[in-house]
Amino acid sequence: MAPHSPALPELLLYTREGCHLCEEARAAIARVLEERAQAGLPRPAVREVDIADDPALEAIYRERIPVVELGDARIELAVGTGRLARLIARVLDGRAA
Repeated sequence: MAPHSPALPELLLYTREGCHLCEEARAAIARVLEERAQAGLPRPAVREVDIADDPALEAIYRERIPVVELGDARIELAVGTGRLARLIARVLDGRAA
């Protein structure tokens, strides 16, 4: 499995404790990144951001999590592997979504 590339933007997953959709997003991200690893494609490092720790983020994302950001691209209510795969391909590989 190829390691994460430090030159790539970090994939941020905005979440909060007890969010069942966030669990689905974690699983979808893991599947997409595993598929990219198997194909020899670059994979970003993933960092979770708990919106409960920041009142400003809580106000912005309360009804929209899970939210995934990669570079300047964002998906709200991001739980599907197809949407995540397209976002990552667009940002990292330069492919149209």
